[in-house]
Amino acid sequence: MPTKAINRLLNIALAKLNEVIACLDKLKQPKIHTLSLLFAVGLGLSIAVSACSPNTTDNGTAKTAQTPQTATATTSSATTVRIGYQKAATVLNALKARGELEKAFASAGTSVTWAEFPAGPPMLEALNAGSIDFGYTGEAPPIFAQAAGIPLQYVAYDPWSTKAEAILVHKDSPIKTVADLKGKKVAFAKGSNTNYLIVKALEKAGLKYTDIKPASLPPADARAAFEGKNVDAWAIWDPYLAAAEQATGARQLTDATGLAGNLGYYLAAKSFVESNPNALKVVLDNVKKVSDWAKNNPTEVAKFLSPELGIDAGVLEIAEKRRTYDVLPITDEIIAKQQAVADAFYQIQLIPKQINVKEIVWQGNK
Repeated sequence: MPTKAINRLLNIALAKLNEVIACLDKLKQPKIHTLSLLFAVGLGLSIAVSACSPNTTDNGTAKTAQTPQTATATTSSATTVRIGYQKAATVLNALKARGELEKAFASAGTSVTWAEFPAGPPMLEALNAGSIDFGYTGEAPPIFAQAAGIPLQYVAYDPWSTKAEAILVHKDSPIKTVADLKGKKVAFAKGSNTNYLIVKALEKAGLKYTDIKPASLPPADARAAFEGKNVDAWAIWDPYLAAAEQATGARQLTDATGLAGNLGYYLAAKSFVESNPNALKVVLDNVKKVSDWAKNNPTEVAKFLSPELGIDAGVLEIAEKRRTYDVLPITDEIIAKQQAVADAFYQIQLIPKQINVKEIVWQGNK
């Protein structure tokens, strides 16, 4: 085996060993348990195990998503850049499949590893444990993470779309307006972006959060409860929103327009931001290029995601056409929107203390 290849394997092995050691050390600290408790209360997820055992791989089996060529790193102090992703998060999933980030870092001698997670909360647990450096989630997980003291930073945002989440009712439901939800059983993922949508929709309709009967359920369980008419309404995001509409003929009471921003956030470990700003910029540059591809190719994105998610490509294309892609710097306006989410969660006691979102916003992407 060539010396260069041997050295690369040794670097990867050393990085893996350091990850395990860091993870074990972190699990001794109360911070992990604090966040796990918050997510258990706010999201109903058992995530401590996910932090130390993500599905991490080198990108040796790239898929065929037709993403564009990306920029090359000229300098990087990191020997390994570790990315956390979810299958439904199109941009990072496609970036992994194409292998362009590996090419971008090749000249710097930096390897890239990928860890798959089922949701944002366990991804941020892994970030806290030192297992990943970079990831993407919706609005809620970083709020819980900051409340628990996890050292992360917002490094960019994705506008996603206010049309990409909604409150659904059955096609034959007598419920016609949000005000009609009073006393009804409403399913949503507690502490998620749709939880915030529920809060704001009720507020606009003159109702309180306590006026409904919340059913805290993840998407798959909520879908089953909704189809079985065990709940009266369901707040959900795409592509599960589009899939439910197509399969059940469900009606939208309201989407998030005028109520919630429904934004996505690119997040990084504070230590990675401080130690490897050049590597972070290379990652964001490549993410941006794939995001631009996704924005301009909804049909191709749908075809790529269909086998990944087990959802028909035609349904996914509906979802893709009503969402927006971009990778943008965090502005004061965006900070204010995220702060509003945090304040709402504090008011309904989903997080134990008030937080200041601006304190953990990276200033290098201006």
